[in-house]
Amino acid sequence: MTPNAQNGLLFGIYPGGVTGDDAGGLAGGPPDDPARVSGALDALQGRPGRPFLVRAYVGFDDDTRLGTPHTIATPAAAAGYAVRGRRLDLVAQYQSRAADVDGYCAFLRELVEQYGEVTGTLQVTEEPNVTSNPVLDGYYPAVDEAIVRGVFAAKARARELGYGHLRVGFNTTPLFGPSASFVDGLTSRGGEGFIADLDYVGLDFFPDVFRPVAASGLAEAVEGLLRHHREAVLTPAGLGHLPLHITEHGWPTGPERPPHRQAEVVETVVRVVADHAERLGLSGYTHFALRDADSANPGLFHQFGLVTDDYTPKPAFEVMRKLVEQFAQSARKIG
Repeated sequence: MTPNAQNGLLFGIYPGGVTGDDAGGLAGGPPDDPARVSGALDALQGRPGRPFLVRAYVGFDDDTRLGTPHTIATPAAAAGYAVRGRRLDLVAQYQSRAADVDGYCAFLRELVEQYGEVTGTLQVTEEPNVTSNPVLDGYYPAVDEAIVRGVFAAKARARELGYGHLRVGFNTTPLFGPSASFVDGLTSRGGEGFIADLDYVGLDFFPDVFRPVAASGLAEAVEGLLRHHREAVLTPAGLGHLPLHITEHGWPTGPERPPHRQAEVVETVVRVVADHAERLGLSGYTHFALRDADSANPGLFHQFGLVTDDYTPKPAFEVMRKLVEQFAQSARKIG
């Protein structure tokens, strides 16, 4: 089901304090404060029972022990935030240098068993088209096989356990030129069974962060990118019918990046998503991130938060709260 004026967008946010950077490392700072995280999530959600996703990341690598509980990497104890109508948006990263796809599939089945009851969306791999950064899953061998087989494994286990609410998908960053064939390669590999098991496709995108976009042209650029992804990437690959969820979007503050501009970018992007949701099959928007990794660090990857690292709201926090109130789903409908 794609959104319309009656059911609205499914919103979410990543509330952790750890952020990946473009050099293969992690940006971090003060530890998360669970009470303040919960309070901020309540404020953004607006009212108990409104569908809202809490994005969380858990990883599989060659040291992962199967047959044991799997701890979510960030935010810590994320399942505790999946209350009052909220559910996890669980990202299962694949980072096996040994190409252990069998192990990854077993890991996914165990995640469904452990977290399926409180999970709304299970994302199989993270940005698998990006091959240059070891923080991201495209760096690791056999990632395309891991996606196809992983979707099968996760969806089958969810069916066995009766978790009809749990939706399974994958995501990418924007795909242009030759890279646009990435999704088509997945559907060619997986065939009709893979397509049938997919519930959504995600898109991580950060306009005006890594490449400048004039403020006057931002709305048009965002609409054009989303239309391109639907018409030139998903539809030719046989996925034109699936909901497209914005799985990560944000804009960092810092030197020459004022908080008021962050608020403007957030409002512009979310309004474009809402305005074109029905035409482009856009099911939801997840913001990255709730809090800064380290507000004292001027680096690009340290200040993506709607609040500082001590949870002081920036102007964008109130903007996001109002956008959720205006455009969010009013009942539990995911997709």
